[in-house]
Amino acid sequence: MEPALFIVFGAIAVGGAIMVVTRRHPMASALYLILTLFAVAGLFVLRQAHFLAAIQVIVYAGAVVVLFVFVIMLINVPEDKLPVERVTGMRFLGVVVAGLLILESALIVRRSGMAGTPAADSGSVEAVGRALFTDYLLAFELTSVLLLAAVIGAIALAKKKI
Repeated sequence: MEPALFIVFGAIAVGGAIMVVTRRHPMASALYLILTLFAVAGLFVLRQAHFLAAIQVIVYAGAVVVLFVFVIMLINVPEDKLPVERVTGMRFLGVVVAGLLILESALIVRRSGMAGTPAADSGSVEAVGRALFTDYLLAFELTSVLLLAAVIGAIALAKKKI
């Protein structure tokens, strides 16, 4: 049952991610992002990382996507001002290159033996906290500054001139 659920959640996550970047309307992209984040939370549950699944739903699908929706609604781009999508050969080439990259990454992981079972406490609160505030502290802080800069930039662009 677990492999079937993994395939279902994985397909939903990949399909949702593709829909996020291919939709013309930003609100539709935000809704597909929520779908993708819930599917990733389902994958975390399958790996027995319940804390990470809860954080995925609460922080990302809850707070961050609400922030994105707020910024999208604040900017309020009219429908006729959205960019026009053109089907080109570069889009097809991008899909082919992305597929080859995913295939190559899977082969590297398989040959290096990195696809083993996780440690017993890999999804626990203590393990996540220790990794976040030791090994990944710089990335954590840079991400928070990047999100703050994005919100300030969106507000500055949306602000009406007086």
